[in-house]
Amino acid sequence: MKTANKIFGTRMKKCGLPIALTLGWLTITMFAGSQSRLPEVTYEGIDIKEVWIPMPDGVRLAASLFMPADRDASAKFPVLLEYLPYRKDESRNHSFAMYSYFVARGYVVVRVDIRGSGTSEGRLIEYEYTDQEQEDGEAVIDWLSKQPWSGGKVGMFGISWGAFNSIQMAMRNPPALKAIVAIQGTDDLFRDDCHFIDGMMHVDSYEFGQDIANILPAPPDYPLDETYFSDRFNTEPWLLIYKRQQRDGPFWNRASLNSDYSSIRVPTFVIGGWYDGYRDSVPRMLEKLEAPVKGIMGPWAHTWPNEPYPEPGIEWRREAVRWFDHWLKGADTGIMDEPRFAVYVRKWHPPGVVDKVPGYWRWEDGWPIDRTEKRTIYAQADHSLSAASPVEGKEQTHKLRYIPTVGIEASGNVNWWGDFPWDQRGTDAYSLVYDTEPLDQDLEILGFPGAVLHVSADAPLADWIVRICDIAPDGTATQVAGAGLSGAQRKSPEEPESLVPGRVYKLEFDLHFTSWVFPKGHRIRLAVGNALWPMIWPTPYAMTTTLGIDGADASHVVLPVMPQSDRPRPDFLPPAKDPELPGYGYLKIGDESISGYAETRSIERSPLEFKTRIVSSGAYGSVYPWTTIKYWENMAHEAQDSDPAKAGVTGKSRYTIELDNRTVTVEGDLSLTSDRENFYYTYTRRALENGKLIKEKTWKEAIPRDHQ
Repeated sequence: MKTANKIFGTRMKKCGLPIALTLGWLTITMFAGSQSRLPEVTYEGIDIKEVWIPMPDGVRLAASLFMPADRDASAKFPVLLEYLPYRKDESRNHSFAMYSYFVARGYVVVRVDIRGSGTSEGRLIEYEYTDQEQEDGEAVIDWLSKQPWSGGKVGMFGISWGAFNSIQMAMRNPPALKAIVAIQGTDDLFRDDCHFIDGMMHVDSYEFGQDIANILPAPPDYPLDETYFSDRFNTEPWLLIYKRQQRDGPFWNRASLNSDYSSIRVPTFVIGGWYDGYRDSVPRMLEKLEAPVKGIMGPWAHTWPNEPYPEPGIEWRREAVRWFDHWLKGADTGIMDEPRFAVYVRKWHPPGVVDKVPGYWRWEDGWPIDRTEKRTIYAQADHSLSAASPVEGKEQTHKLRYIPTVGIEASGNVNWWGDFPWDQRGTDAYSLVYDTEPLDQDLEILGFPGAVLHVSADAPLADWIVRICDIAPDGTATQVAGAGLSGAQRKSPEEPESLVPGRVYKLEFDLHFTSWVFPKGHRIRLAVGNALWPMIWPTPYAMTTTLGIDGADASHVVLPVMPQSDRPRPDFLPPAKDPELPGYGYLKIGDESISGYAETRSIERSPLEFKTRIVSSGAYGSVYPWTTIKYWENMAHEAQDSDPAKAGVTGKSRYTIELDNRTVTVEGDLSLTSDRENFYYTYTRRALENGKLIKEKTWKEAIPRDHQ
């Protein structure tokens, strides 16, 4: 999962209808170049300038500079870079609002379109985080450091993709890069990113919707010419490339920090959210980086902390300015005198979406935390969960029939280990569950719960999913932590091995990073299953699995219990109010105006056919001074309990660009299905002008299943 709101990189938020451009407010200068570009703008004390950045091979990357309008001609500034494929021109309003905070505090901020995306020239990068993207990034940083308005020092920041490549550029340590701030990113592409969650097959709307966003023609003219078809439309779909790479290894390690934490020498500030799928990287980087490092873990999903979903938000840019002032300006801001880690401790809330997460902030000296108490609790024969030692010499198992369509409640709306899963009781009904007695006092956990399972299966491939839930006195089940492990990856995700049916295996793995206070009177539940659909693609064999619960094969979890503490709390500021550029807005969809993705969902079960189908759809629209863009998407996951091998995803997505004298439409149709041996991929792109088909291209491939 990458940045919200598809190609434009802005969060989902309510917004009014577009405001007309008022020339009295704006100073506009047309930029002279070899192709039509957006006008330069001066507004609210900020100059927005459009420039080309040349690459060594002659390709030019498009960049927007956000500069103080009242600067002296000889003034030099530290530079902050955000480097994305999410089309800077259509994101100009959000960038202006976000960057205004930094510009007002003495920085030039630069937004650059990655090669082949947005307004940049060249052939679209082959996939995410390629060597080409990173080599270009080094050239961009070098160029920025040498401009007459630059003081020579560059910082990098971003959310999601911008966090990923900030980390990746720091791994390369270009001389002018002096510090980074990475928000909602990861150090492990294979297990944490959206292509193989926990190393297991995953398909979501980002993966196929991003394909059309990638290949949209360049604004503001959106030409459908031969260069466009060669450099964008005809490039191989990324989803197809990823699904060929079903095991960890060189493809993923090339851009994953976890392959060499010592590679970063650049000071690094990492920010994560409890409802984001990339949160594990924050404690890992705090623990393993040798470079100066700080971290914040807040109560957010995949959003900027100053645009929080959910509340409470913080003005993270104040902390970023203090960080960059220290490393780029040499100022004593006091940030290095403070503890290295600020964490929001979550208190209980019911399952599903909440507007504000109860809890409180706390400083910690770093990670790991010395006072953590590891508390082991065992699954018992009576389905209780307790610290009681297993009975030596006695062996007992609980059996579970695999139902591939289990997991909808645990997957929630987003279908990853983040956001807000629904009440877990529907998934728990088809899992092995073990509950503690009601707690006699509040219990806080903070860290990575550990899972140790003794398991077997009567099939050569099985996944195991572990969840920890908070069970309220009324039975409501809120998911607190979870993770999965493919039995084939029990030794290594790089060298998977089939299971031997009937053989008992010991699986040891960490659940995802969590914080929670279980209230007095609530119970702790351990739930173990073999399916988490539609988050995880079903394994292809009907089977029964066993879980050891007594004797030497006692399955258990280890909770990172945190004793009560009077640690000090950080004094974060609430989010500041940002200015907005006139002329940008959002189309009305249904009964409200939104800037994000309007999703509806239906779950269709057919008991006679043993099938379940989940359908999601959405649409949004954005208005710009030069065009209107509408997006529509429909996606359906389907699986069959009577034959787990037969699963599939179909999807349709469409962008419609309405200009004064023409309408450009780019759309895609996806079908991805499976049997025991293969995944079957079919994808068609179409480009239309004024409703007339200009070009169509189809990719079709059988991809062998590799222990997935």
